[in-house]
Amino acid sequence: MMIFGKAIPRRTFLRGIGASVAVPLLDGMVPAFGATPDTASRLSFIYVPNGIMMEQWTPAAEGAAFELTPILGPLAPFRDRLLVLSGLNMYEGRAALGEAGGDHARASASFLTCVHPKKTETDLRLGVSVDQLAAKELGKQTQLASLELALDSTETLGACEAGYSCAYSNTLSWRSPETPNPMANRPRAVFEHLFGDSDSTDPKQRLARIRKDRSILDFVTQSTARLLTGLGPSDRGKLTEYLDAVRDVERRIQKAEEQSSRELPTLERPLGVPAEFGEHAKLMYDLQVLAYQCDLTRVTTFMIGHEQTNRAYGEIGIPDSHHSVTHHGGDAQKIAKVIKINIYHMQTFAYFLEKLRSTPDGDGSLLDHSMILYGGGLSDGNMHSHENLPILLIGGGADRIKGGRHIRCPKDTPLPNLYVTMLDMLGVPVERVGSSTGKLELHSVV
Repeated sequence: MMIFGKAIPRRTFLRGIGASVAVPLLDGMVPAFGATPDTASRLSFIYVPNGIMMEQWTPAAEGAAFELTPILGPLAPFRDRLLVLSGLNMYEGRAALGEAGGDHARASASFLTCVHPKKTETDLRLGVSVDQLAAKELGKQTQLASLELALDSTETLGACEAGYSCAYSNTLSWRSPETPNPMANRPRAVFEHLFGDSDSTDPKQRLARIRKDRSILDFVTQSTARLLTGLGPSDRGKLTEYLDAVRDVERRIQKAEEQSSRELPTLERPLGVPAEFGEHAKLMYDLQVLAYQCDLTRVTTFMIGHEQTNRAYGEIGIPDSHHSVTHHGGDAQKIAKVIKINIYHMQTFAYFLEKLRSTPDGDGSLLDHSMILYGGGLSDGNMHSHENLPILLIGGGADRIKGGRHIRCPKDTPLPNLYVTMLDMLGVPVERVGSSTGKLELHSVV
């Protein structure tokens, strides 16, 4: 790392006509003989719907000697950063006395709030989600307190299952018991939320700029050139790679817009949403990496599918809807399809992890300074089970997490206990989350 007598401000932006692009942490931002700027853990929650084939997920052995199962196989390159946590339960997702149906809605609603949702279409009652507890503190250091992303539809009005509001099914993040944070599923909208657009809010002008294929980076070329002249070789390389990544993401968004407007020119399908799950997911993962890289936010939630999603996966040879095959009733062919979907999800997640690992951040990588929870609110999708949930904790957590282990938690351990531990690691201590009974004893993790 190069040492400078005068540091570049961490919140440096490249500014142009109606656009601003934050820059990543550079060596030149470190003062002479000073401490490395804050690289506190980023916090991500990745939600997978409809349950998992747990027999193909859960390792047989505990501790460091466990073998990766077929579904966890794509995470082999990240084994040393991986904690597999078995035996965690979310009892708030189960039906209360007199309730019938609604397991899917309760699964996603309770996953981060740890509160049993009120059965209603309009009079919402839930709780503040864990990501927002973290964002309240970590957001003091960033432009955006948090970022909420999804791949499926994001409407919050109406009923989606058994009299439960769609707000319970289609978002994970709640800023108050009555207020869900809307998820964003259009890459273009997320890109512009992060990097800006133009001075005008006129949608005609915005669409005109998109049609002319003009990049946001074209507006900041002069600022980039001026900043590059004052940087060392290492910083010039970092900044060039970062801006190339931003340009590549925008190019792929533009391509998706062109393709979607040709293939499905309907009002129901927003511009810029790729037809295939894999490309859509990778774009959203890339946007999270960019947001972390330039420290625009340190907290994200990502719903790769909402509960009861009927998405089909033709690109991997599965034309059936995801939800329907999870109700397999023991049918071997349906079970095989669920496993294939589970593995496909994990492969795209591994793409995200590799992006984080290959992106420098301070004295390590973004993966070193991230704490990522991957999992869902149902284990057995066929039986709608809220016990023994599929939960992974991955990342370095700024040296707070020791991975490479499978931990089987004691019977009846609440998932909220893990959240209390995670918040404590982030410097956001809380006495209790939902039905938590204390911190989760992970041994040697912290």
